[in-house]
Parts: sequence; structure tokens; C-alpha cells
Amino acid sequence: MNRYLLDNRRPEAGDRFEALATLFDPWTFRHLDDLGLGDGWRCWEVGAGGVSVPRGLAERVGTSGRVLATDIDVSWTEPAAGGVLEVRRHDVLRDPPPEEKFDLVHARLVLVHLKDRAAALRVMIDALRPGGWLVIEDGDPALQPLACPDERGPAEELANRLRTRMRALMADRGADLAYGRTLPRLLRESALADVRAEAYFPIASRACAVLEAATVQHVRDQLLAEGLATREEIATHLGNLAGGDLDLMLAPMITAWGRKPN
Repeated sequence: MNRYLLDNRRPEAGDRFEALATLFDPWTFRHLDDLGLGDGWRCWEVGAGGVSVPRGLAERVGTSGRVLATDIDVSWTEPAAGGVLEVRRHDVLRDPPPEEKFDLVHARLVLVHLKDRAAALRVMIDALRPGGWLVIEDGDPALQPLACPDERGPAEELANRLRTRMRALMADRGADLAYGRTLPRLLRESALADVRAEAYFPIASRACAVLEAATVQHVRDQLLAEGLATREEIATHLGNLAGGDLDLMLAPMITAWGRKPN
């Protein structure tokens, strides 16, 4: 994880977490609510990052439930700890798994960045009680390589060029840019029941531009150091994003879920 490109200690992380919550929390909780998430559930949020999903889980499980939110960096989630919500520093690949069993284990935009995704998946499945649900959400950037599908001029061309270069950085650090599409098969091969999946493509939302700007600022130094962009290109792109005229599209978020057999 020391090769993870989007270090949560950087100040841009806050903007990223807010944009991700705006874009994806309604999608995430629609699926979790459909599975019956509610009073008394015991939940493990793996790689929590920001606070929005742990808080949403805590609101739904009530005083009789429990939410464990873990990450290798808990600086953003720790202030939310209390009541049914426990925040714990934890590396899903290196640290012993929680001793308890859960009704729900959820991870969003986590596995795609890990070196041993299969091992992390096994840890999460083992943490389920019989009948418990695993919900994994990850992007598939290879399915949507363009930032602006409607490439009508220089601003869109620049956005697409920089998106390609940022994804090259991610791949160089071990991210699997085609991982999302494999989730339904991986859950079936893990002997989970009732496996299903859906994909969501955000486009033309103001939050897409906020997320893009925060991500570009986050990886600015790496882009410059590796000769993947110039200062002028980055400044122009950030100005175009601030102008609000780019119809940006994100990689699809693929949500897959399955139940551990009784």
C-alpha cells in the first residue's frame, strides 16, 4: 500500500471524499438497504477512507447494531468514532482479521488498489456469518478510458489525454484497471450465493469535476516528475474544470454482492 497513488494524508483527500460521497453514497446505500440493512446488523467497513459510509451504516443499524470501520489511515474516520461506530487502524492484508463475524462486509474502491486482491477477498468472506452479505464496489477504468466522451474541442482533448496518463500512473503502482468487471465471477467462484452486480456511470455532475480536480492536484507532482504532463497542461485543465463546461464521465462503479451460505 506504500505505492498507493492517492495518499489520504494530503489535503486534497477531503475534497475527494466529499465528491465520492456525493456521487456514490446514494448508489451504495440503495443496494445495502435493498439487502435489508437495519437494526441490529453487525457491519465491517473495509478501507473506510472518509466518514460518510461508516456514518450511514451506524445510522441504519441503530443502538443494537455495530459498525467497525477500518483503514490503514484512520485520520479522516477517527473523529466519527463513538456509540455503535468503532474506528480501528487495520491492514486487511497484514493484520489479523477481526475475531467477530458480521452480517455485512463492505468495501468501496479498495480491492482495485491492493497487491493481493484474492487474499483480501478471502479475509472478508471468512469474516461473514452464515447468511451474511459481502458487497464489493470497485471501478473499471478500462471500460471507460475517456474523461469526456463528447470530445468536441481542446478542453475535452486535454481532459482525455490527462486521464489516460493518470491511469498509467495507477497501473504502474499495481492497480488493476479492469478489476471491476471480474467481481461477479470472483464472488461466484468464492462459493457465495445469490450473486448479482450492477454498474453506475456518473456523467456531467458537478461532483465529477470536483473529484477530477482533487485527483489531478493529488497526483500533480507524480505527473510532472514522470514527464506525463506539463505545468501549463495541468493549470489549463484545472481552469477548464473550474469553468464548469466539461461534461466529465467517471469510470463505472461496479457493485457486486453475494451471500455466504447458511
